[in-house]
Amino acid sequence: MILKSAKLYGQEGLWNIEIKGEQIVNLLPADDFIDSSHEKVIDLAGKLVLPPFVEPHIHLDYVLTAGTPRWNQSGTLFEGIQCWSERKLVVKETKEDIKRRALKAIEMQMKHGIQHVRTHVDITDPSLIGLEALLEIREEIKPWMDIQIVAFPQEGIYAYPKGDELLEEALKMGADVVGGIPHYEFTREDGVQSVKKSLELAYKYGKMVDIHCDEIDDEQSRFVEVVAAEAYKLGMGELVTASHTTAMGSYNDAYTYKLFKLLKQSKINFVALPKANLHLQGRFDSYPKRRGLTRVKELLESDINVCFGLDSIMDPWYPLGDGNLIRVVEMGLHACHMTGYNDIVTALNLITSNGAKTLNIEENYGIKKGNKANLVVINTESEYEAVRCQSPVLYSIRNGEVIVETKPAETKMNIPEFSKQFSE
Repeated sequence: MILKSAKLYGQEGLWNIEIKGEQIVNLLPADDFIDSSHEKVIDLAGKLVLPPFVEPHIHLDYVLTAGTPRWNQSGTLFEGIQCWSERKLVVKETKEDIKRRALKAIEMQMKHGIQHVRTHVDITDPSLIGLEALLEIREEIKPWMDIQIVAFPQEGIYAYPKGDELLEEALKMGADVVGGIPHYEFTREDGVQSVKKSLELAYKYGKMVDIHCDEIDDEQSRFVEVVAAEAYKLGMGELVTASHTTAMGSYNDAYTYKLFKLLKQSKINFVALPKANLHLQGRFDSYPKRRGLTRVKELLESDINVCFGLDSIMDPWYPLGDGNLIRVVEMGLHACHMTGYNDIVTALNLITSNGAKTLNIEENYGIKKGNKANLVVINTESEYEAVRCQSPVLYSIRNGEVIVETKPAETKMNIPEFSKQFSE
């Protein structure tokens, strides 16, 4: 296969991408000779080509459950957890039910060019049925998508009976990443201990870590310093992620200045969830209302890795969502005051290379000679327009095969006088 006249993300000029079997075998300037022996040539006419999108934070066991047994009327994180706890008592889903919902969401993600996913799975359930379902899906869809599974103690490692034992059992069953939720534990001391437990287990089993950390507007919720300090002491910061960290948006600047020194030394990663946290946070404020997001711009300026994720698709914590990460980028740029030109033209890093670094898949990720032919083509000729116009994915290519193809909508203006103005 040849992808002719491709605009490579972040690079000047047009390129021909030569693919043989599952690999990219050549990247040549568009004017160079094209081997005519290839059976398939797709002329992209300058369309933008990127590595596949990376979803670093989703809950595939929760998707499409909003409204059962009831809607989260307050919109708070805590009512969402309560709704989910109630649902587990009254809705007796089978493993097949969970897989059916998750696969519907995965189809949405694939349509939007996502090929790498980190999903959290609730393990505060003695049956561990959600984990079983996602472990099966992880293997079944490997040809089209890579999935990492986080063993996530939604109701706490210590706040839930035998939560620590369930967490370790989930790792033995095959979860890839150790989770945690320290701000939901009963006390500050339990929260600190839960962080230490998560990293201890990760170190013991050779796993990565992804903590739901400080997802609250309380400026005194400071578990991110514990995550960073423990990761630094163990020398495993690049394998550790702090997700949400919305309390950081409420920290005073003096404390934040001190904190950033530790964050940089630790080398931990951050995931921000703009759509979900704009919805969830600030619910206890009257006015002014906090944005409820972490300090994305400042983290990036300090060369600390940050990526964007969606978090939810129609669940008790977020009633919307369709798997489209470019919409997340647009929302995040607005909410984080990142609408300068340079912020915009590099924004897709937040759902590509930065996400790959968070998932620790950088080694084989990207459009490079010798890498797997995994990439997406979007319907635009510039990075700026990709964000401004929310350009859709035209092709998603996986291991040298087109797995998704979308024909863009066409709009015809039936106003002759109006159209004439543009032709003169």
